[in-house]
Amino acid sequence: MSSRYRSRIRIITDILAVIRDHGGRARPTKIMYMANLSYERLQKYLSDMLSMELIVEERGGYEGDREVVYYVITDKGLKFLDEVERFKAFAEAFGLEL
Repeated sequence: MSSRYRSRIRIITDILAVIRDHGGRARPTKIMYMANLSYERLQKYLSDMLSMELIVEERGGYEGDREVVYYVITDKGLKFLDEVERFKAFAEAFGLEL
């Protein structure tokens, strides 16, 4: 049995799908668990995705003494996710797996 690693695009689409599926915004802990990433890897991907304008950071109040941070999917992020999912369906029609 061989183990398969997720590609960078797959991880980005997993993160975007988590955010989209949670009303368009999600907290880092939710993303980390749902996308199956370590905290360190998640932070790197979130930073990259912020730079690519696929997501934006939204700060919304406090829980105790900690500021609450959400990541919100942008229109560009939604388009990216739609295009990747469309291409994935196309590839699968030919028996290819992404």
